[in-house]
Amino acid sequence: MDETEILTRLSLALGIGFLIGIERGWRERDQGDGGSTAGLRTFALVGLSGGVWGLLATPLGPVPLAAAFLATAGALTLFRWRETAREGTYGATTLVAALLTFALGAYSVLGNKPTAAAAAVAVAILLAAKNWLTALLKALTWPELRAALTLLAMSVIALPVLPDRAMGPYGALNPRSIWIMTTVIAGVSFMGYVAVRLIGRRYGTLIAGIAGGVVSSTATTLDFVRRARVAPAQSGSLLSGALAASAVMFVRVGLIVAIFGPALLPPLLAPLAAAFVVTAAAALFLDPPWRPAPVEEGAGDAAFSNPLDLGAVLFFGALIAAILVLTKAFDAYFGAAGAVVLAAIAGLADVDSVTLSMTQLPSAEADEAAWAILVALAVNSLSKSVLAVSVGGWRFGRLYVAATTAALVVGALAMLVVRPLLAG
Repeated sequence: MDETEILTRLSLALGIGFLIGIERGWRERDQGDGGSTAGLRTFALVGLSGGVWGLLATPLGPVPLAAAFLATAGALTLFRWRETAREGTYGATTLVAALLTFALGAYSVLGNKPTAAAAAVAVAILLAAKNWLTALLKALTWPELRAALTLLAMSVIALPVLPDRAMGPYGALNPRSIWIMTTVIAGVSFMGYVAVRLIGRRYGTLIAGIAGGVVSSTATTLDFVRRARVAPAQSGSLLSGALAASAVMFVRVGLIVAIFGPALLPPLLAPLAAAFVVTAAAALFLDPPWRPAPVEEGAGDAAFSNPLDLGAVLFFGALIAAILVLTKAFDAYFGAAGAVVLAAIAGLADVDSVTLSMTQLPSAEADEAAWAILVALAVNSLSKSVLAVSVGGWRFGRLYVAATTAALVVGALAMLVVRPLLAG
């Protein structure tokens, strides 16, 4: 290494220590000088020390580096032991973070610089996320955690052995692809489910609607509609939450298409974005986030089922498989337009499964697949409008219908404008 490269790598080692030290120093900022084992300066010096000993490992070999690591570990362990004895605690996070800082400092000199920097950022994020992770563990029940671990284990074990080829009726089923699509959607829904459990109603219906929309916009809408009927005075904020959930639906569909069928994204991007903007604007107008949200007495969280429950995951996977087969069948008997008809029917129940099935159609039918996705969105939106009117009442429902209709009309216009441009 030349002199510039050496200075760059040593600066990275120092920066790694400084980054991790900022988080540790901030968390222990009230203890004053000498009140904790390691703070900002100590972590920065530990990172730089790892870099220096990593640099010396090239001419001297690995033994001095290992000895320096053990000496640093011993000193830090001793001081951390004295600190925990004084406080009557058993925390080892600071010690482990310091040892990682030394190791990453050495690796920044000996290994790949972007990897070392990325690892340091990951360490800092994990340290800073202590309160959030603790709240997460408190919010989740053991059955929910067990379901997540079971699904993860099944994916790791089953995915490599699942056939990666077309099979079944019309060659519509690829077990590996179906399982990947199923677990990805279930994972995204689970993140929204956790967000709902953590957020609850503490930050208003707008934020709760966004989080709920990640799980299920239909379930979220039904929840808010029922509450609006019981508490008409809160109908404005509840309507905002329902529209926020619908706005998230358009984002979900866009992400699914981008991941599993990026060729469909160009014709869908404009209508999805237009519908999202209209729906989100209506939600913000009805319940501005800068206005204090009214507190709903006795209101609980939306009653969602765990998206990672094995039965729910298998049902969703079976639904995707069924729609894939039906899509091929409709295509064979009725032509490409049959996919649009199927989407109109299936969209009443679930938009995600329809979207996933349409991303698997041949590229020659991309235009019909795009229209099918939009039809499924429109049907699903109209079905939620029926819920809003029939359950929430005319006062609540008419505003929901107006906002939803405006979003669909603007989205359709955007599609009609963009389609000729793409064709040309």
